[in-house]
Amino acid sequence: MIALLLIPILSSLFFYVEAFKSGMKAKAWAIAGFFVGPFLIPLFTISRHVAERKATGFNNLYLRA
Repeated sequence: MIALLLIPILSSLFFYVEAFKSGMKAKAWAIAGFFVGPFLIPLFTISRHVAERKATGFNNLYLRA
């Protein structure tokens, strides 16, 4: 019973922090994470990759440290 309440809250917190670190709209991802939960991870990773490519350009090399 408590897991049904804990999963959306933890998902919301996870997506908020990760979106904030990536420079994306943190509130929107937190709300989506609350309602969709962990099923949002593939969409989030694709969106983060697209945002990263927009920021750096498509012909530039970007190395993560």
